[in-house]
This record gives sequence, C-alpha cells and structure tokens, in this order.
Amino acid sequence: MENNQQIPHKRRIHYSGKYPRNYNEKYKELNPEKYVDIAEHVIAKGNTPAGTHIPIMVREILDILDINPGEQGFDGTLGYGGHTQAMLGCLKGQGHLYSGDVDSIELTKTTERLRKAGFDETIWSPRLMNFCDIDKLAAEVGKFDFVLADLGVSSMQIDNPERGFSYKTDGPLDLRLDSKSGISAAERLKELSRDELEGMLVENSDEPYAKAIARQIYNSINKGKTIATTTALYQEIVAAMNRVKPADDRDWQQEIKKSCARVFQALRIDVNREYEVLYEFMEKLPNVLNKGARVAILTFHSGEDRIVKKSFQALQRAGDYTEISTEIIRPGKEECYNNSRAHSTKLRWAVK
Repeated sequence: MENNQQIPHKRRIHYSGKYPRNYNEKYKELNPEKYVDIAEHVIAKGNTPAGTHIPIMVREILDILDINPGEQGFDGTLGYGGHTQAMLGCLKGQGHLYSGDVDSIELTKTTERLRKAGFDETIWSPRLMNFCDIDKLAAEVGKFDFVLADLGVSSMQIDNPERGFSYKTDGPLDLRLDSKSGISAAERLKELSRDELEGMLVENSDEPYAKAIARQIYNSINKGKTIATTTALYQEIVAAMNRVKPADDRDWQQEIKKSCARVFQALRIDVNREYEVLYEFMEKLPNVLNKGARVAILTFHSGEDRIVKKSFQALQRAGDYTEISTEIIRPGKEECYNNSRAHSTKLRWAVK
C-alpha cells in the first residue's frame, strides 16, 4: 500500500502583541544575516539583536594593538567574533590570529560564521580553551605580537534564558560559561554558608545589601526550598530587599533591580572562578609576548579593573612592561547611546 502521508507544515512561532517578547520568538533577530533591516532597526534603538553581540570599543582597541600584516595575535574571548573579525582585517591575509573561548556552543556558531566570511585555517584558528591557558598555546605556536582579552559576558549568553545569566527572564539558574564543566549556580548556592555567601556578594560585586540577601537565600535553602531558576533567585532577592526597605524611599524598585544585577554578577564570577582565571592570565601574560607586543584588556566592573590595573603596575615596576596606560579609556557617548551594554566598559593597555 502506497504511503501518501505528508509531513505537516511547521508554522512560525506566533506571539501576542506587535513585537515578540520571548527569546525563541525573535526568529528575525536571531537571523541577522537574513533579516538585515530588523537587526539594523534594533541596533538603531540602542539595543542588541537577540542571539548576537555588538563588539565594544573596536576603534580604540585597534589603535592600541596597532596590528601589522604578518604578526601573530591572540583574542582570549572570541564570543560573537566582532573583535576577532576586526583584527583579522588588519592582518590583510598575512600572519595568524588565534581565538579562544570556553563556551563550546557559541564557539561552534562563530567559527561557522567566520569561515563563511572567508577566514580559513591559514589565517585564523579558533580554540576551545580558557584564556588563562595562553602559556600552553604559546608553547605550541610561539609568542604573540598582540593580545586582546574582553572580559565581558557576551549578549548571546545574557539574552538566552537557557543559560541563566539574567534575572529578567525565567530559566535554569546555571550561569556557567562552559555548560559542560563545573557545577551550576543553583548547586553552588547549596554549598555556601551564610557568611560565605555574604562575603562572595561583597567581594564580587560590592553589594550593599549583602547581609540581608545572604540571610534570605541561606534560610530559604536551609528550610528545604529549591532555588533552581532565575525567577526563584530573583524572588529571594526581592523578599530580602523588601525587609530592609526604607519607609520613604520611592525609588526602591530601581534599588532592587541594581541588587539583582549585582547578585547575578557575583554568582557568575564565583561559579566560573573568574577572578582566579584573571589573576592566572595576568601573571602568565608577559612571558608569552614578543618584545614590543601590545596588550588591550576590556573590563566591566571594578573588581576586574583593579586586578588588571595592579598587575600592569607591578609588572611594569618589575621591568616586564615598558609602558602601561595611566588612565582608563572609556567608550564615547555615541557608542554608549548605540549600545547600552557599553556603559560600564573600561579599557587598559600595556606594551612589552
């Protein structure tokens, strides 16, 4: 008997209202190459299209790195590939750039996109690696003439609710940059004592309400409550904040939002051991640079910037760097207007 069954047509996701709100419904934003006009419209409003990332301070970074054809470089955090693509353009087909990332999901996507853009193995090599392992890479391929480390979390990771990086959308409380290694933020919270949690919030994000938030989260978990989603953690932070709310504060909702952002940041730093990784990278960096090599590092909060600043200063005194930035460089007003995620960026540099 002949099978006349047809595969049912799969309709696009429908959503209520004029614009899609959920991440998976934004199919046009998630395909910026196909829907160029939609991507341009989102960017013109100062936002980042879902599933993409706008590279920050590209012009300033290229000015610092002063890349010449024939040189060898390293981009420690590939992400969506914006900085890597700009640096490859400076090489003009001569030399080589290595780009590392611990996020296997985004590494695969970016590699496919940049290969289609014409950057083959002769000029560019992506590596699934943590940038603190730069010494192992240098032992294999030789020292570098320029290095970039963008320490920010990519927009693709923040926007995707499945990664758990933002309190604004519900999803599993994960927060791992490499989802295949380590433990999730939800599991990490179960391990921490109240004092440890409070200390982590202070050290990693200077959270002013650390004591109240740590007490709320610890007590809830101790009573058997499961905090396994971003929304569940958000609700715990709100409950803690409302317990210490001043009677006359009309802007308390803004305070809550700021604390939520800081708590998620602090937990992300802890889960991914970001400070330990950065210390290790900064210590190894001078030993993998050729004489005259240039380094640029983008940071996004005060803890990171302090580590970079003090490391550059100490290593200059030790004779490892001939010159370092004496002041931080910030993005211009126009860039901050066009990309709201650029506001907190700080750029520092050094020369071997």
